[in-house]
Amino acid sequence: LKFTDTDMDYERPNVETIKCVVVGDNAVGKTRLICARACNATLTQYQLLATHVPTVWAIDQYRVCQEVLERSRDVVDDVSVSLRLWDTFGDHHKDRRFAYGRSDVVVLCFSIANPNSLFHVKTMWYPEIKHFCPRAPVILVGCQLDLRYADLEAVNRARRPLARPIKANEILPPEKGREVAKELGVPYYETSVVAQFGVKDVFDNAIRAALISRRHLQFWKSHLRDVQRPLLQAPFLPPKPPPPVIVIPPPPSTTEEHPGRLLEEPLCADVVLVLHENQRVFAHKVYLATASSKFYDLFLQDVKAEADCMQLTGREPPVRAASFDMCESSDEKSRVNLRACISDGTLIAADSDGILEGGRGRQLLSSLGRAFVSIRREKVQDPVTFISRPMTVVHMDPSVLLGPFRVVMRYLYTGQLDEHEKDLMHIAHIAELLEVFDLRMMVANILNNEAFMNQEITKAFHVRRTNRVKECLLKGTFSDVVFKLDDGTVQAHKPLLISSCDWMAAMFGGPFVESCTKEVLFPNTTRSSMQAVLEYLYTGHFCSRPDLDAMELIILANRLCLPHLVALTELHTVTVLKEAAAMGTDIDGDVLVYLEMAQFHCAYQLTDWCLHHICTNYNNVCRKFPRDMRAKSAENQEYFEKHRWPPVWYLKEDDHYQRARKEREKEHYLSQKRQNKRKWVLWNLPPSPSNPSSSSSSSSSSGSSAII
Repeated sequence: LKFTDTDMDYERPNVETIKCVVVGDNAVGKTRLICARACNATLTQYQLLATHVPTVWAIDQYRVCQEVLERSRDVVDDVSVSLRLWDTFGDHHKDRRFAYGRSDVVVLCFSIANPNSLFHVKTMWYPEIKHFCPRAPVILVGCQLDLRYADLEAVNRARRPLARPIKANEILPPEKGREVAKELGVPYYETSVVAQFGVKDVFDNAIRAALISRRHLQFWKSHLRDVQRPLLQAPFLPPKPPPPVIVIPPPPSTTEEHPGRLLEEPLCADVVLVLHENQRVFAHKVYLATASSKFYDLFLQDVKAEADCMQLTGREPPVRAASFDMCESSDEKSRVNLRACISDGTLIAADSDGILEGGRGRQLLSSLGRAFVSIRREKVQDPVTFISRPMTVVHMDPSVLLGPFRVVMRYLYTGQLDEHEKDLMHIAHIAELLEVFDLRMMVANILNNEAFMNQEITKAFHVRRTNRVKECLLKGTFSDVVFKLDDGTVQAHKPLLISSCDWMAAMFGGPFVESCTKEVLFPNTTRSSMQAVLEYLYTGHFCSRPDLDAMELIILANRLCLPHLVALTELHTVTVLKEAAAMGTDIDGDVLVYLEMAQFHCAYQLTDWCLHHICTNYNNVCRKFPRDMRAKSAENQEYFEKHRWPPVWYLKEDDHYQRARKEREKEHYLSQKRQNKRKWVLWNLPPSPSNPSSSSSSSSSSGSSAII
């Protein structure tokens, strides 16, 4: 006759087969708990939140699945057992008499997120258990422990649409389940299938309760003598919440479009390029100089001339208030024009052909190539504000045509060339005059049907421009505005600020005083913060400085409506704090200072990080800074109480566990002491004295027998 392994478990003499029935309301987690023990099933929280379908784990699994049968075997307190789990429906009207039959222990489950399920433990489940199996021990189990520390908003969003949302005030604390267990006189445990906590505790102690109950009936089984009563369960410490990740939003996508718009609408233009037939193109020195070496040399000589003039005369170089129409009219062509010499900054006469008089002036212009005919300073009407102001006027070579020249100017502003441009040969000619060799190469690529190679040229263009712009910022070259700060001044360039910052564009392009002045007052701002902002606006990159106050930079970036820079500074601040903490520096005080300032100045990511740090180090922070913690706003206080780690319920549970453990250790010590004392007394009892009457009778009988 051949037996299966299941039958052999019942036949083995030293293997105790335990029938454990699991009961409780619907959707409290009975089947998940059984699968976690019998099949070692692990599930995520979102899998558990799927639409609930009433199920029962089949007892036939022990016959069908060898792995389930192997996992049912265990050793508890040196006793080999085979645990058979019986699942049940949670509906109250179901008939569970068959499941209760010959049960050794009953595991009664409720959900800590469903107060009604705990209420039904007392009113329905426990009376039913005692009715069908009055001798079976009961273990009370609180399931779904992970919901006690979970993000309930995310949990409710993940649940099915019509599901009843889980409310925070419905989450039961551990003492509620413990009170019911004490009232019923049963052990209490908590479990979480998601966190894989308490599953082994529940069933190991259920086995202990069943073995103790069996020991009372089968007292002759010596291997059951050392079975302990159900052990205490250490409280579950929720995992430490991870710190929030600083997310850097995408940079402004219009960094290349704005310079092109600035060329079309030349706000704050400071240079006029005059072409054939008096066609004018307004532009900006800083854009042309950082894109073309020829323009850089030309405007640099102009700047030196102005500086020399101011040094000699003590005042700004004189300018000529004349419109282009008057200057270039037929009546004026015969006249001798006043032309500003780029060598000494004084006004000198120039003939009608536009060639500088004086050998040095002609030599300087000729050294810059054929593109430039003359350069001078004039008062010109601004095309946007219609206000006359000094500008640098540059007459270009007559061969430069307006259409192709605008394409070249767009390249100098944006670094891009449209492959569908038609007049490519004229564009190449102008690029040759200005010695813009990259543009000439882009034209050649388009003509050779290799326009895809122009992307790398554009990238190289922006790298070179970034380096030149940083140099201009550092030296103040071609600057047209000065920011007066608390600890000094910083020179800047209006065109670059307008194209990279909407706040600056509104200030310099709107009806404000700052739009027509060269000095702008910035109160409550330091040079290091302003330089960091300017470098970001010019290059698009954040660069930390040793003297930089991160909080001041966040305040300034928030004032200027630069969320990308705010996020970069938040990331820098958090990185510095983490590095300091890793080196053993106490950062709690700095975090407290940063918190409210970050909240006030809309640094929300830094605020979240500071709140997380304070909550996860709540006890230490309160111990070191009690006054500062009490001085925090009511909203912050409420947040601390709600999100502190370890949570209050864990601290209470840990305190209760430590006290209960000490009491149990004391009971065990007294029990051992009584047992040892009893053994000592039995060992040292004197031997019982022999009875004299019995001895005399024995002697007489022996004597009589001898006589006989």
